[in-house]
Amino acid sequence: MLTGRYLVLIEDDPLMGNSLLQRLELEGADVTWVKQAVRGIAAVRTPHRAVDAVICDIRLPDGTGEEIFNTVSRSIAPPPFLFITGQGEIDQAVRLLRAGGADYMTKPFDMPAFLGRLAQILPRGSIAGVPPETGISALARQVDALVAEFACHDRPVLIRGGRGLGKQRIARRIHDLSERRSAPFVTVNAFREDKAGDELVAAFGAVSDGTLFVNGVGRIDDLDQGRLMAAIEEAPFRLIASCGTRIDAKAEAGDFRSDLLYALVSNEIVVPPLSQRAEDAAWLAGQMFKSLNARRSEPLRGISDLAMTAIRNHGWPGNGRELRSRLLRALDVAAGDWIFPADVFPELNEEDRDVQSLSEARAVAERRQIIKALERTGGQVAEAARLLRVSRTTLWEKMQKLDL
Repeated sequence: MLTGRYLVLIEDDPLMGNSLLQRLELEGADVTWVKQAVRGIAAVRTPHRAVDAVICDIRLPDGTGEEIFNTVSRSIAPPPFLFITGQGEIDQAVRLLRAGGADYMTKPFDMPAFLGRLAQILPRGSIAGVPPETGISALARQVDALVAEFACHDRPVLIRGGRGLGKQRIARRIHDLSERRSAPFVTVNAFREDKAGDELVAAFGAVSDGTLFVNGVGRIDDLDQGRLMAAIEEAPFRLIASCGTRIDAKAEAGDFRSDLLYALVSNEIVVPPLSQRAEDAAWLAGQMFKSLNARRSEPLRGISDLAMTAIRNHGWPGNGRELRSRLLRALDVAAGDWIFPADVFPELNEEDRDVQSLSEARAVAERRQIIKALERTGGQVAEAARLLRVSRTTLWEKMQKLDL
């Protein structure tokens, strides 16, 4: 029932937690179980793979399920939350549903009923065992879900989005997950307009019963559009095409066949730009860093928190291609063990590299002290607040502001 699903369980009661963990794993799920609110926030906000759902007790020793949900929702589009509540907490659970939570169950509950409610809130269209590829945001999870869904049939697919978003990689993933995976995957690059026609004819002969990917389908001429339309109706191979964001205008102007566009858009994946997915920019930076850093004779320790904040705040007009280029440069110029903002963004004022504003210096110092207090108290927010001589509410606010 849950094979390949990744779930986060936030439950402090050892009996309840063990019972849920054992049953969820028996059903095939990969489960991360945490017992504190502060660790629950981290598990949901920075997961090792896309979270399919969160099972969260409302009452925890260092906070509440409501605090977890609200904190996570401020920085990312949250995965579905199934709240576990006592009889006296139903009003709070209902309030959470109005805020965007998926469902709640009242203790004690029947395990089959729990599994049924959990199944109802799980994202549609994901294939077991497929890790996140596009990102960890809700928008990225939608792309990955469509990849998994479209891999299950042979109809044409259109992948739409700006440059640098990995449209060819998405097409390849659809092919590799499909039953055609052992057949050829052949690419025609329509951006080479002078050669696109010859490449297309050659590709028809090479692709056999595999997958033909046409990169930049909006650029091909009338003759080749006709060839593709005929291929959709008669050829044994599967067609996947990519385009930018203006193909509809071309069709309206008569520069692209409407029937071909209709055939493609019936199964369409729209890849959102990184400017709409700040958390994915940071996640992708981490993934790229691991790969690029492994090639170095003297690997760096990582990307600093300040650099990650700058990455989240950047507009990324060049999307993933720009991100990779900037990280390559950063790895080359980094002076120490860590990548800092000016390594990634050389346009920052060089004179200001070593001088922090007072607010930045204060944020760094506060972050260090909060982390130290949380480590000393085992993640107990209330006890950490006492050590820091602030209220628990103040500490929560600072943790949210400092992305802890």
